[in-house]
Amino acid sequence: MATATAVTPRPTTRRAAKARNVTVTDPALVRRAVKAAALGNAMEWFDFGVYSYIAVTLGKVFFPSGNPTAQLLSTFGAFAAAFLVRPLGGMVFGPLGDRIGRQKVLALTMIMMAAGTFAIGLIPSYSVIGVGAPLLLLAARLVQGFSTGGEYAGASTFIAEYAPDKKRGFFGSWLEFGTLAGYIGGAGLVTLMTALLSSDDLLSWGWRIPFLIAGPMGIIGLYLRMRLEETPAFAAQLEKAEARPKVPLRDMVAGQWKALLICMGLVLVFNVTDYMLLSYMPSYLTSELKYDETHGLLVVLGVMALMMIVQPFAGALTDRVGRRPVIAAGCAGFLLLSIPALLLIRQGSLLAVGLGMAALGLLLVCFTAAMPAALPALFPTRVRYGSLSIGFNVSVSLFGGTTPLVVTALIGATGNMMMPAYYMMAAAVVGGFAVWRMSESAGRPLPGSAPSVEGS
Repeated sequence: MATATAVTPRPTTRRAAKARNVTVTDPALVRRAVKAAALGNAMEWFDFGVYSYIAVTLGKVFFPSGNPTAQLLSTFGAFAAAFLVRPLGGMVFGPLGDRIGRQKVLALTMIMMAAGTFAIGLIPSYSVIGVGAPLLLLAARLVQGFSTGGEYAGASTFIAEYAPDKKRGFFGSWLEFGTLAGYIGGAGLVTLMTALLSSDDLLSWGWRIPFLIAGPMGIIGLYLRMRLEETPAFAAQLEKAEARPKVPLRDMVAGQWKALLICMGLVLVFNVTDYMLLSYMPSYLTSELKYDETHGLLVVLGVMALMMIVQPFAGALTDRVGRRPVIAAGCAGFLLLSIPALLLIRQGSLLAVGLGMAALGLLLVCFTAAMPAALPALFPTRVRYGSLSIGFNVSVSLFGGTTPLVVTALIGATGNMMMPAYYMMAAAVVGGFAVWRMSESAGRPLPGSAPSVEGS
């Protein structure tokens, strides 16, 4: 295999060079690619944090008054609708990204995500336009969900194809860093507004501010993405094909069925534990354990801040020891420590809750640090965006997004308050089997791509 020192670059793009069978990447361009990709993920989860923490107010704004529970359920129903269309978005944007390029599709998904979120901030209330308000809210959520279907797979593919082989884990980990930053930003902004604004001001106009912020964020993200060139891997694929590749959807599914099953298993354990910790646990602390709501939210935000600190170091660790050992450690940790961590949380003291949540958060980092590099490496270049979009979004819609609902229903049906631990343990078993079946990708070229090394 050729090495970086043996390469005499022959430019194929402005900032990346390819010679023989080796791609030499420009570190400055890689960092720009990571920032552009991570910002889209941050915006998606900024909206998630805002919507989750301001749901009660949104229920009063967009739905008929009289029944607070019905208002809240309706609000979360509109929120859940976005998950239903994510696989459709994946089936549209994924194949499109494999045909016309990753950069163009990611620019499109950024526009749609920003437009959908910004539109929510402009919708008149139910008291002004009646039933049109919830219908417009639903439409905006569907636009968000549809565009999100092409976002994560595209962003992780984009970073993976830009990053040098030996640092793909480190650079990929910044994608989930953006996720955590966006969620903290959204939830933190709502918490600050709740503290500074009166209930009437928040209800009449204050709730719009977080959604309107998506407009400037989207413009910045679009600018960053439009400044980037196509990934070296896709450019090389296009050069070899000498025409825009067109891969039938059946080839992305039937032709990749083994990799798709592994992908869905990995995404299942990743997202079940992710949604359990970041989405369900605040409600569990409040509704099931009668814990103070404000303290519960602050604990979760503190755990996410801890995860952000650890994230890049864990990503670099996957480059040294491999993706499989790190993901396997996360699965083993959730299998062995879910029950002790939940028992600790159930003790109710701030210290006990913080320690239990921190333990789960650090185990989750095993997935957030490794998955952005591991998942794209499951598929060859010609179908990478499409196959990953389909596998990722189907698994998220079936298992990740339904986690809070399923666990709540299980507790209601059995009365067993340990159901969250059992659910995470079951997910860990599935994830462990997927890790067993996957191949190690750390330090190796992506399937169907030339080796990639870092330039000086």
